[in-house]
Amino acid sequence: MSTTATVNPSYRSPPGTLHTILLAGTVPLFLGALLSDLAYRDSYQIQWNNFASWLIAAGELFAGLALLFALVNLFRQGPKTGRPRIYVLLLAITWVLGLVNAFEHAKDAWAVMPTGLVLSVVVTILACITTWVGLNSHQGGTR
Repeated sequence: MSTTATVNPSYRSPPGTLHTILLAGTVPLFLGALLSDLAYRDSYQIQWNNFASWLIAAGELFAGLALLFALVNLFRQGPKTGRPRIYVLLLAITWVLGLVNAFEHAKDAWAVMPTGLVLSVVVTILACITTWVGLNSHQGGTR
């Protein structure tokens, strides 16, 4: 009796080192923005809002570049269904909501709460889910 091994064809080429660093870097940046928003909510020190704004901008940069790498990898490998498309879609949603969050944090510091905090929570959760899906969708191997 022989066993057959099938290869998981989700991605033929795993993400490169830079793609992985950019994708994983979004989590601490958006998490830092969330923690800064929580500190601002508790203390009303305007500098916490400034920290959150800069962390969101850096998270947007990382997420945007990771999205660019993901799109190139998706189109380079031809049309795919399943996890690679879900990963790109989640990353795009994370980037768009992060942009909305950045616009929200661009308001006067007193006007940011509570919408900025809620958006920071949503974007942080999405960044975690996206990173998990993105790093797990590239694993090939046998089943």
